[in-house]
Amino acid sequence: MHPGVLRTEIRLFRREPGALFWIVCFPALLLAILGSIPSFREHDEALGGLRLVDTYVPVTVLLGMILGGLQAMPQVLTGYRERGILRRMSTTPVRPAALLLAHMVVFAGAALVSALLALLLGRLAFGVRLPAQGFGYALALLLAVAAALALGSLVSALTPTSRIAGAVGSAVLFPMMFCAGLWVPVQSMPDLLARIVGWTPFGAAAQALNGAAAGHWPGWSHLGVLAAWTVLLTAGAARWFRWE
Repeated sequence: MHPGVLRTEIRLFRREPGALFWIVCFPALLLAILGSIPSFREHDEALGGLRLVDTYVPVTVLLGMILGGLQAMPQVLTGYRERGILRRMSTTPVRPAALLLAHMVVFAGAALVSALLALLLGRLAFGVRLPAQGFGYALALLLAVAAALALGSLVSALTPTSRIAGAVGSAVLFPMMFCAGLWVPVQSMPDLLARIVGWTPFGAAAQALNGAAAGHWPGWSHLGVLAAWTVLLTAGAARWFRWE
């Protein structure tokens, strides 16, 4: 990775207040709003004694990477392609792949910062216990970030303009947020629906994070689903991505 390109992408990202808010700040803000509802802080036997706010911490942990992968990343990359930035870079010693890698590093870092903020807010403001299986939680989180970036890369590869990338990203965004448990926590879903959702990248990620938060090693099936989606989406992005 070219360090100069990475520094430039970090500066550009910091100048985008919309991206900073939606990726880094919004998930924690959403958790703060939900946690302020009294019924969300009451223990529920149907959730195994957990509170609703406990179940929404993994959801908000995933939300930043979903927003970054499907909304911010595709529009920036297709915008670079539209303006000829990638084509011009191909004539310099800095290859377009360096720009793509730097961009992915920036969004991965933002997603991880967002996840850390959600975890800390849940712990400090609402007494949500930190993940009992820390290593398994970190592994599931990294695989989820990789899947989100791969999905964003595929959207970037298949859409010719930033306007279309925004529309496609929005169309995919809401099903992915549903699978992550934003409207109905995965623990509250009927068994059949939970099994179906578990085959999606963020449904599998939510279930893996839930297991690790409870102190169990994330299910190998959920980790395998995340890894498989990452490989398939990355292969598709590599197959169809065009620099110009």
